[in-house]
Amino acid sequence: MGDGSSSTPKTSFPKFLEHLSGAGKAIGVLTSGGDAQGMNAAVRAVVRMGIYTGAKVYFIYEGYQGMVDGGSNIVEADWESVSSILQVGGTIIGSARCKAFRTREGRLKAALNLVQLGITNMCVIGGDGSLTGANIFQEEWSGLLEELAQNGKISEEAVKMHGYLNVVGMVGSIDNDFCGTDMTIGTDSALHRIIEVIDAIMTTAQSHQRTFVLEVMGRHCGYLALVSALACGADWVFLPESPPEEGWEENMCIKLSENRARKKRLNIIIVAEGAIDTQNKPITSEKIKELVVTQLGYDTRVTILGHVQRGGTPSAFDRILASRMGVEAVIALLEATPEIPACVVSLNGNHAVRLPLMECVQMTQDVQKAMDGGRFKDAVKLRGRSFEGNLKTYKRLAIKLPDDQIPKSNCNVAVINVGAPAAGMNAAVRSAVRVGIAEGHKMFAVYDGFDGFAKGHIKEIGWADVGGWTGQGGSILGTKRTLPGKYLEQIAEQIHVHNINALLIIGGFETCDRIKQSASGTKRRVFIIETMGGYCGYLANMGGLAAGADAAYIFEEPFDIRDLQSNVEHLTEKMKTTIQRGLVLRNESCSENYTTDFIYQLYSEEGKGVFDCRKNVLGHMQQGGAPSPFDRNFGTKISARAMEWITTKLKGSQGKAKKFVTNDSICLLGIRKRNLLFQPVTELKKETDFEHRIPKEQWWLKLRPLMKILAKYKASYDVSDAGQLEPVHQHGTQGELADI
Repeated sequence: MGDGSSSTPKTSFPKFLEHLSGAGKAIGVLTSGGDAQGMNAAVRAVVRMGIYTGAKVYFIYEGYQGMVDGGSNIVEADWESVSSILQVGGTIIGSARCKAFRTREGRLKAALNLVQLGITNMCVIGGDGSLTGANIFQEEWSGLLEELAQNGKISEEAVKMHGYLNVVGMVGSIDNDFCGTDMTIGTDSALHRIIEVIDAIMTTAQSHQRTFVLEVMGRHCGYLALVSALACGADWVFLPESPPEEGWEENMCIKLSENRARKKRLNIIIVAEGAIDTQNKPITSEKIKELVVTQLGYDTRVTILGHVQRGGTPSAFDRILASRMGVEAVIALLEATPEIPACVVSLNGNHAVRLPLMECVQMTQDVQKAMDGGRFKDAVKLRGRSFEGNLKTYKRLAIKLPDDQIPKSNCNVAVINVGAPAAGMNAAVRSAVRVGIAEGHKMFAVYDGFDGFAKGHIKEIGWADVGGWTGQGGSILGTKRTLPGKYLEQIAEQIHVHNINALLIIGGFETCDRIKQSASGTKRRVFIIETMGGYCGYLANMGGLAAGADAAYIFEEPFDIRDLQSNVEHLTEKMKTTIQRGLVLRNESCSENYTTDFIYQLYSEEGKGVFDCRKNVLGHMQQGGAPSPFDRNFGTKISARAMEWITTKLKGSQGKAKKFVTNDSICLLGIRKRNLLFQPVTELKKETDFEHRIPKEQWWLKLRPLMKILAKYKASYDVSDAGQLEPVHQHGTQGELADI
């Protein structure tokens, strides 16, 4: 995997957005195919980034049908056209299936409608079918214009002036079924809907000792089913890419009855709507229910989620993803040349990249061909490393081998939570315990952090002890901010007493990934919200990007009274338009003197007669509640990876007389660029600001100008990482950071 840096050749000097101009260019944006939460955030980003660079941007209503029909379906957008749509599900410009666009006659009409408005740049948000249509349109473009000129519909001059069409795609699909990108727009929000339902079902199922069969979307792709099964600890999952082996009926019933015997009061079975057996015959939720009732006599209910998965407000992840993709799409269009094929803007780790559109489409179609041909192992591989890894992790955590079949390692491994409680900690502990047991280790839980460690609050923890932990908020083991310094001797004694060979620490510099705000639907009002995060401005910055904030004050970017005054004046001008809502975020430790109260009073005084203010300190509600699907899945996968690393290290140290205390025996597992990386703690010392408990370099600060640009501020945005198309083979097997 290398150091995680992009394979794109870097320019020798930084390249900034100011070097690109959209003056004289026209961009059309359309949404097509099934709708997905986050599409509006993508539309907003395209419109505002396009206008910011000087281009004209046009809404194309009702997808390709609107492009064919023309007239009032193609309308120039302005800055205010996309105000207050970030939090709205679906797509405000509509989406429709279009038979006419599949014909050359239909595409001729579409080309005429675009040329008449000077639109030669297209941003298409949809699935593989929509993007394939865009690619065909681009390939035919010059021929279509020549035919229009021969028919006297346009002039020869128009043919020369609009000789080629640039196309950039963004994948909007809740199924996450597109090869080449880690996450598609809408997938995270759909997972939120599924997990909300599962959490609600779990309470009623436990009350009555029921089995629930939950059917989720995914006619051709089992991603939603697989990740929701991983996130809730489901007993069984059915996927189109990985049918159960022959005799699955008996195996599933044995598994369900074993879980009941362990005093588990409920069973959850998740079925993708396209689930099949090895003979390509459908496995329906009703068939599964009938089997459980007939064979086991359990009270069994079926819930089919259907279109509720497409509905609701987009998650913070989808808003940020779509906003980043929209900005990248506009930059790609401005940099496009006739030689560059249609590309799709994609996510690899936390990097936005560009990939050849048709190569990604071809790889996506190859998955279906593999399934149709019964080559299911190939189908799983084609889905990508992430899908394959998720499936492997699910199987390891869901199915326990009999004790006599697990080779014993004779190693004791302890798990401890430290620092502030964070959503996803319990999922990480569950994963660590079960992977550790599967590796043959004896697992120990340390209660109440280092304080409890020193006092001997340690006990062995088994497979069944962590059942149902994934959806629990906070820290079941208990966690304190106490540092180990003053307890080192007592902790060393406990390590000796319990013969602990390895310690997995979950916690550290505390953080969480979700922010809630309720700042819409009111008249001429500015909300000032204080977020947590200590000296780290991640929550304020990314929350601001997700919520469409006007300003976000953070410690990493010092500000003074002139900046505050400038923000107030900006909001005053904004309130004179049809936009009547303002949102300002402040990181709790961004400034000693410019407190939330000070900023609230300043805005209130300066905004008199134009807008009024409200303030809200979110406080510990940001740490509370059930963990999101992202946190459950990430906690599960990263903890499983950590236990695999610990096992490798323990095997490497066995039989050696010397103690195993090299620098790389104490590592931090985290995300670095596009990779999961084990980094020795000794190396981290020089990269960390210990006084403020933050890294000296924050990757997300590169995204800070996006929030400013989309809020209509002038900002310098480094686009050096953008540029040439990257080869698909690196991403076609989705990166190991999918969902991250």
